[in-house]
Amino acid sequence: QVQLVESGGGLVQPGGSLRLSCAASGRIFSTNVMGWYRQAPGKQRELVATITSGGNTKYADSVRGRFIISRDNAKNTVYLQMNSLKPEDTAEYYCKYTAARYYWGQGTQVPVSS
Repeated sequence: QVQLVESGGGLVQPGGSLRLSCAASGRIFSTNVMGWYRQAPGKQRELVATITSGGNTKYADSVRGRFIISRDNAKNTVYLQMNSLKPEDTAEYYCKYTAARYYWGQGTQVPVSS
């Protein structure tokens, strides 16, 4: 079992920045993929960004150039630095850990509004 605890969400104004964190604990495999997904009201969950344990990253077109995903393997923690936030970034953000199985975090709300 793997547990994921997200933090850092909250209300932010358009153009602002926010940093999400997700700490994994439990049976962690050294080779894994961690990532962030989001789900806006009435929409399907979508990929935001992923990063492998080797540091390879992938981004959704909608966030590339504005969001940066990073990780600290020693802490089993993944981060999402979100810059130049837009109202359309408003969503519940979920952390995902994938190795032999995949696990989801509980989600953290990110409303972008003035």
